Amino acid sequence: MKVDQTVVQDKIIFWLDGNFFSFLLANSLQKIINCKLYGVVDCLDKPKKFFKEQNFVNFQKTWFYHDYIFINNDIDLNYLSSFEEKYGINLWLLAQNERLFNHYNEYYKFNSSKILSILEHECKFFENILSEIKPDFFITVPTALHHHHLFHEMCRSTGTRILMLNQANFGGRCIISQEHNKIDNLEQLNHIKTTNRNFDDLQQYLKTIEASKQLLNYKNKFLSSKKEKIKAAIKFLTSNNTNVKTHYSYYGRTKLHVLLKETLYSLRTKYRESFINKNFVYEISTKQPFAYFTLHQEPERILLIGSPFYANQLETVKNIAKSLPINYKLYVKDHPTQSIRGWRSLSFYKEIMNLPNVVLIHPSVNSIEIIKKCALIITVSGTAALEAAFYKKPSIVLSDIGYSLLPSVHKIGSIEDLPKAIRSSLSKKIEPETLDKYVQLVDKNSFMFDYYDFILDYTNYFYFGGHLADVEIPVEKMNSFIARHNKTFDLVAKEFVKKITEQKLKYK
Repeated sequence: MKVDQTVVQDKIIFWLDGNFFSFLLANSLQKIINCKLYGVVDCLDKPKKFFKEQNFVNFQKTWFYHDYIFINNDIDLNYLSSFEEKYGINLWLLAQNERLFNHYNEYYKFNSSKILSILEHECKFFENILSEIKPDFFITVPTALHHHHLFHEMCRSTGTRILMLNQANFGGRCIISQEHNKIDNLEQLNHIKTTNRNFDDLQQYLKTIEASKQLLNYKNKFLSSKKEKIKAAIKFLTSNNTNVKTHYSYYGRTKLHVLLKETLYSLRTKYRESFINKNFVYEISTKQPFAYFTLHQEPERILLIGSPFYANQLETVKNIAKSLPINYKLYVKDHPTQSIRGWRSLSFYKEIMNLPNVVLIHPSVNSIEIIKKCALIITVSGTAALEAAFYKKPSIVLSDIGYSLLPSVHKIGSIEDLPKAIRSSLSKKIEPETLDKYVQLVDKNSFMFDYYDFILDYTNYFYFGGHLADVEIPVEKMNSFIARHNKTFDLVAKEFVKKITEQKLKYK
């Protein structure tokens, strides 16, 4: 596809970081669409040189996020208050669920004045960018940290159209949408004709695209190489650690602290895993009916940004346990990739185990097998509720999620509605027609791209298997990396062009 130089140039801004998806996409996109490209770069000190000097992508301008963020005591609360009103953004909601500002950060404790100072600089920095270029589109992967999501929300508020890559809840497929994990134009579902697939047909389809298989592959390979971990440790200990001064996200991460924390982390993980293996249940009993709740990995975007009022999963488990009919138990299973995060504290697990009607299932137990045997699935916003529909099981979700339009899925308005929602859901009869339509809708709006596989590839290629992110990016190495992904990203770029065209026609 050749670039049509007669078309008005769209202004597209990218969020660029160590993920490299947006960077490779920009490289492919510039070959097939007449556009002006810009980038907000959120990277560590060593990769910064590459982004400053690279000539793969013709960015009109790039801004390095950490160059504009400072901490001082002179905070303009009036500005922050007017900012919230202007953009409709709750800044404390973002800040208090930021993993760097709360209990997940074991290296540094930010007080309120430091958080407010960071927020003020971010707001002004992002306002200046949007005012200067007035972008037509913002291309990004799912927002993970507060400042990334803040920029996303500001773009939405000012009319910049969002093109976010999302996994489609079906393994190996992705969608491009304005909101996380939501297909645009969901009203299309009413106009889709059923293909008359029954549940057996749909279950066979699910087996071919099971997202849990993709997750397990990622879990087994990410951070798995001991050899790469040793190489990363040597590299870290023998190189300059400048980020502790330049990046607030690295405050307190001195070499000694990191070494001590990593040693304790490794020992703690093994101890917790031993506890899990000895105390969690491996067999699913069907003697008593049960509901099934799936824990999310922590810290994770799904909770901290997507479901900020359900971030305390221990309280969520307790609330579900209180809401069940007297003859039901609650089976709780930890997320399989929580092992990457070192599992959870023993006090977390013990408090759940002390609940009289709750059973903790070992993470190795197949989730589909639990779904087949349970009466109801409850999740904050995980794929288990979608998978449940394939096995004729009702589900309850606690946050807004794309597949909640399915009749089998009940989205509660507040936690007080849970007891009534459980009883109502247990009496539901699930039919295959709407699920068949939803599967067609996902297929129609998605494309093949294994995002987890891409993550594994770039972390292995650049970051010592994911163990060290502050590394230099040699131009020749990036050239080789782009070459091996070129065909894939040229196809992905065409999908983004389709979405850009669709959005322009919609808002014409």
